[in-house]
Amino acid sequence: MKKLFIFDFDGTIADTQGIITKTMMMTIDELHLEKRTVEECRAMIGLPLAEAFVTLLGVDDETADLCAATYRRIFIDNNVPGAVSLFPHVFETMQKLHQLGCTLTIATSRSHASVVQFLEEMQLLDVVSYILGADDVERAKPDPFPVLKTLKDLDFKAEDAMVVGDTSFDILMGYRAGVRTCGVTYGNGTEEQLREAHADEIIDDFALLAEIAMK
Repeated sequence: MKKLFIFDFDGTIADTQGIITKTMMMTIDELHLEKRTVEECRAMIGLPLAEAFVTLLGVDDETADLCAATYRRIFIDNNVPGAVSLFPHVFETMQKLHQLGCTLTIATSRSHASVVQFLEEMQLLDVVSYILGADDVERAKPDPFPVLKTLKDLDFKAEDAMVVGDTSFDILMGYRAGVRTCGVTYGNGTEEQLREAHADEIIDDFALLAEIAMK
């Protein structure tokens, strides 16, 4: 039985794709930068904000920081009630994993405060015992640092942990940290990308994690 689950947030727990891509495109428009498609913006989900804009637009660090600040301001306006929802079976499965005695944690490129706010609204904060946001780590995914820090801080061994995410960034983070990984196909990455990143398990339904936990 896997005792520790390290979850990505965007595209794994919550369906934030629409609000993220919308906010990225609005940011680009406001700053009069070269337009990008929804698909191009979606491919950046999982990276820290400034890094995402560098990769997406090829801008310098100063412009990327401006993009990130603009994005955060616009995101607040876009984040109206109902803009973000849980994926099917996430709530009940996380409750079940918690009841089974699993430790549930988050490693996300979103800010710590933002993911806490979402988890509180979604009534999941009480089952998540540890959160690492982009502002909590020295090096972000796909670097293994967030996983290694989680293992160290919670005193778990790599063999007792599993990373669950929807993009290659999540899977590579876990793979490089030496823990098992599970890719979900309903998020922002493709099944092919998850396999190429060395996902040990690939699932189409979050509910299947309860079965994986019992192995």
